[in-house]
Amino acid sequence: MIRNLAADIQVFTSNVFLIEGERTVLVDPGANFDVVTRLEEAVDSLDAIVLTHTHPDHVENTESVASSFDVDVWGHDPQHPLVDEQIADGDVIQIGDHEYHAVHTPGHKNDHLCFYAESAGILFAGDLVFGGGGFGRTDLDEGDRPTLVRSIERILELVDEDLGVLHSGHGPSVTDRPYEDIEMAYRMARV
Repeated sequence: MIRNLAADIQVFTSNVFLIEGERTVLVDPGANFDVVTRLEEAVDSLDAIVLTHTHPDHVENTESVASSFDVDVWGHDPQHPLVDEQIADGDVIQIGDHEYHAVHTPGHKNDHLCFYAESAGILFAGDLVFGGGGFGRTDLDEGDRPTLVRSIERILELVDEDLGVLHSGHGPSVTDRPYEDIEMAYRMARV
């Protein structure tokens, strides 16, 4: 089961995905709201926190969740003070009931990762791409448009047209032909 704990929050935060199953994981703890209480209402325990990247709107709640649930934080940059365990490009990690391939996708931020479960047809895209053809900002520190375009192209090569769902860092998840939204983001980012 995948739930966005920030779905009805009216503050600036990322989406906060709770994935229950064999390994219950929180993808991006978000910011500016009490995610710990929402987690406590939803689950008794948590196995890990996984970060798509370390922009503040995605990670501000990390320390409170990690201490409340006594879990490690997994992310791409082992030098970042919030990251306990590194996820390298190409690593396979268990999230919920599925194995996800970690894909290093810089361009929005240097430590950005996407997570793809081919067997389940699920992509966690962070701020790389969004529904409707949107894509991550490149005007922030570490942003770079040509690098972002290459990262989107890499995701297009990895997923196929049967992708079932795209969970992005902001906005609603896409369940109706999400591959087309990624293609549209690629075209728009190249302009």
